[in-house]
Amino acid sequence: MKIAYVNSSKRGETDLVLSTIADHLLASGAVLAGIVKESSHESRFENGCDMKVRVLPTGPIIKITQDLGEGSDACRLDPAAITEAVTCVEQLPIDQADLFILNKFGPEEAGGRGFVSAISKAVERDIPVLVGVGNGSLGAFKDFSGGLAEQLPADTDAILKWCGQSILQPSR
Repeated sequence: MKIAYVNSSKRGETDLVLSTIADHLLASGAVLAGIVKESSHESRFENGCDMKVRVLPTGPIIKITQDLGEGSDACRLDPAAITEAVTCVEQLPIDQADLFILNKFGPEEAGGRGFVSAISKAVERDIPVLVGVGNGSLGAFKDFSGGLAEQLPADTDAILKWCGQSILQPSR
């Protein structure tokens, strides 16, 4: 099993790095599954809680947050949109992917929902998995991965090196 995660204390850094990694790997001919943040979308909120994701490899792009109005501090995640993104990912042939990328193992996954099934399917098929993990879900992710996930720095070169090794030398 090859599973790695990226965790950064800098707001937006993990999303940016994983989107960059996905773009680089797609350009080099890798077959990807999963989702990354759509980097062309600018959040209209100061805290960045307005997000669109791109289903890999070629879309669609799905807005996964809902507009709760100015000043709202409630969770903006749109459960229906998350379900749509999960459905899109699970309808694609994950077993043909070289790598599965998830922009964020968050509260949905920590609760056993969201992309947990897709991650598990990739792991079962010996497809390397790369996941972004926020501080609030780090403990749940470590439990989910059985402590077997490798932590990577939020550094494009280090992650690309891991991806190259994982794709070229799969555990299959």
